[in-house]
Amino acid sequence: MKRDYYEVLGVGKGATQEEIKRAYRRLARQYHPDVNSGDRAAADKFKEINEAYQVLSNEEKRSAYDRFGHAAFDQRSGGGAGNWGQDFDPFGDFTGFGDIFDMFFGTGSRTTRRGRRQAQRTKGSDISLEVTLDFEEAAFGVEKEVRFERDEICPECGGIGGSSKKSCPHCGGSGEVRHTQTSFFGSIVTARPCTYCGGRGWIPSDTCSTCRGTGKVRKKQNLKVKIPAGVDTGYRLRVNGEGEASPNGGPPGDLYLYLKVKPHPVLKRKGRDLWCEFELSYPQLVLGDEVEVPTLTGSEMVRVPPGTESESVLRLKGRGLPDPQTGARGDQLIKLRLSVPRRLSAEHRELLEKLWEIERSSSSGKGEATGRRGNGNGTIFGRLKEAFTHPEG
Repeated sequence: MKRDYYEVLGVGKGATQEEIKRAYRRLARQYHPDVNSGDRAAADKFKEINEAYQVLSNEEKRSAYDRFGHAAFDQRSGGGAGNWGQDFDPFGDFTGFGDIFDMFFGTGSRTTRRGRRQAQRTKGSDISLEVTLDFEEAAFGVEKEVRFERDEICPECGGIGGSSKKSCPHCGGSGEVRHTQTSFFGSIVTARPCTYCGGRGWIPSDTCSTCRGTGKVRKKQNLKVKIPAGVDTGYRLRVNGEGEASPNGGPPGDLYLYLKVKPHPVLKRKGRDLWCEFELSYPQLVLGDEVEVPTLTGSEMVRVPPGTESESVLRLKGRGLPDPQTGARGDQLIKLRLSVPRRLSAEHRELLEKLWEIERSSSSGKGEATGRRGNGNGTIFGRLKEAFTHPEG
């Protein structure tokens, strides 16, 4: 059984048209299918609200309803109201899609939304380039010239594509094309950007000879870009506004530089730190020495303390690479290794054998076995190498 229309809208029988309209808008906003997607009860409620409003918002229909109730619109009961209430438009009180938009979102209107849609300009496409740097360029920073092509606004027509503009014949200058679709709840109007004019609302009156109507021309560019110190392979650098021109008057895209850094012949990079390996002789490790090692700024003398073991690491604070964002520097680390000569002169052999005898005598004096290290590679120097590669604890 149908509920009383006044009860459906929550108003009294003496309500004014403004009160009825206000009550309807509040309930329609609450139970609209777009707000309650998939809710069958809300859909039924929305239909009931629209049916009640269709009758009470019309003075003639309302008068018949007040006299005969629902029977006024029931053909089976012979109501004198004819087929009122049949095939009603739930949005009949509103002049178009703009009014529906206004009902749900407050201040929208067809003119306002159209202007806002046309004001939304599309950003131009971005451009990506790969730039290769020498290790020193990446370490200290560099100003690099890059070459590329991009679309720019045609200087002849200013991006119009012709000498002047004229209203688009497909959308009538609105920049949008409307489609009406009939559904269970009535007619639903949707608007989409006009594909003929690209949503601009206008087309060129003629064709520009320079850009052939596209409004853009392809140009080669030479651009100097400042690359910060400390960058590494895979670092991405963005240059704002140096990409492709917008297709409809919006801002240009951006230029992205993807960096690739060549390796250094000696130094190895690990984050902000630099590593290198340096071979020293047995006397240099035992007695200590001052050696010349490569750094980013050239060769540098580094002191090796006496009694240094093979595989030890020396650290030069702050001699590494800077962080591109903060500028904080890493260190340079030098790994020391025992250098083992493959060929010995007679004098070298004599001295090493003498040293080995001293070492063996010293070990024997401590009551240690003398043959434990004699199984190296069959030579005195081989046993010496094993002694310093695997020192006793």
